[in-house]
Amino acid sequence: MKNIALLILFFGMIVTTVHSQEKSKKEIRKELKEKQKLEDQKITEGLVNSKSFVFVPITALPTGMRSINLTSNNYDVSFQPELIESYLPFFGNASGSVAYSPNQGGIKFKEKPEEFNVEIVKNKYEIKVVVKDNFDTYSLFLSIGMEGYASLRIISNKRSIISYNGNISALKDSKINEKKEPLD
Repeated sequence: MKNIALLILFFGMIVTTVHSQEKSKKEIRKELKEKQKLEDQKITEGLVNSKSFVFVPITALPTGMRSINLTSNNYDVSFQPELIESYLPFFGNASGSVAYSPNQGGIKFKEKPEEFNVEIVKNKYEIKVVVKDNFDTYSLFLSIGMEGYASLRIISNKRSIISYNGNISALKDSKINEKKEPLD
């Protein structure tokens, strides 16, 4: 009888120890997740305040169409106060007299922004950029969550509205100078 009571006590202690260790692992995971979240927020804040970063789309959301996965391609928009460089695919309709360059099948430009505004609205960074090239005027509306997830909406004078979901990250010097092939 004594042995049974000791055995029950021993197993009870093991179960309690294992349970407290599991709780500690959960707490550690939660703390690590919170630290990563704070780190991501600091990085995002620094990028937005510098106005120098790159938006990398994961999906395209054309007006009236289903979403399109873009992860296997090298699309992006580089934002800098003196230069916006876009290399994005376009899915949708063009209207009016479209006088696009024959090698430009997407939203591709490299121009100085006419407008570059940054605001914080409801725990998000809202950025509005206006760019004109020889063929069109683009209004880019970039909404960035505090941890770097972003949504880009582009309104063009000659094309239907298109949105992209993705993330922002730091610019890379090699990426800025990289020559990209024309979009088909």
